[in-house]
Amino acid sequence: MWVRRMRYSVEEKGTKVIVRGIADFNLKETFESGQCFRWNEEDDGSYTGVAYDRVVNVKLEGDTLIIDNTNLTDFYDIWFDYFDLGRDYGQIKESLSKDPVLKEAIKFGQGIRILRQDTWETLVSFIVSQNNRIPQIKKVIENLATSFGNPIEYKGKIYYTFPKPEELVMYDVETIAKTRCGFRAKYIFDAASKVFSGEINLLKLHEYSTSEIRDILMTINGVGPKVADCVILYSIGRYDTFPTDVWIKRIVEHLYLKREGTPVEIQLFAIDKFGDLSGFAQQYLFYYGREMGKKIFGERKK
Repeated sequence: MWVRRMRYSVEEKGTKVIVRGIADFNLKETFESGQCFRWNEEDDGSYTGVAYDRVVNVKLEGDTLIIDNTNLTDFYDIWFDYFDLGRDYGQIKESLSKDPVLKEAIKFGQGIRILRQDTWETLVSFIVSQNNRIPQIKKVIENLATSFGNPIEYKGKIYYTFPKPEELVMYDVETIAKTRCGFRAKYIFDAASKVFSGEINLLKLHEYSTSEIRDILMTINGVGPKVADCVILYSIGRYDTFPTDVWIKRIVEHLYLKREGTPVEIQLFAIDKFGDLSGFAQQYLFYYGREMGKKIFGERKK
């Protein structure tokens, strides 16, 4: 749903892939919307990040997306889906804007896209995210990569791949904890052990229903509904999912329910209201809440 082959002009020029005809895409809004943690802004407004064992720099100039340190093969195999370039976000925003609250929220995140990320990295990232703020999450994820990943050089700087399950199971919980992930170290180790042993096959999760995927992921110690739903939305692409943490719970309570509700109530409300577009609605509301947190809640933004 909401997917059609978008018409782009794509060319490879040296180490760059240049994509013309881009709409509804803002790098800052996408990379700083709480869905990913390995992209960092450069002085020129571009972003450099590591994903799928590759480091690339992406820049938007008007309707032109420039991806550096890649080629056409990787663009079609990885980056086209990663940046969700086949989806018509204009139609999604038009549909969601029928709701007055979302119409206002979308103004603050016009260019948000939901990235299609690696399932393993997404799982560990959101285990780390529990009771954590985004700057600290980014630090821990980077510590995991530099401690256990493999180096990649780009423009004279060394970056690191995200460690695979088979790399992490070589270490004990105490060693993993040195990345400053705290109590989450034992959860990361359990996740790596279950994936490495084959008890959980991340590559086959898409074959199951959303509720079945959630149940499978929640067999990992420390993985609750919110972490599971983040994996389901940000890596498996089930957009009828509405990940609910404390922050999004407060936003929905304040803007819609006008009362306190349980996380389950919040999810049921959102899925009933937004249906197949729940994941997109969640991103617009989350970003809106972060940008307007002080005005809405009368306190420091999270």
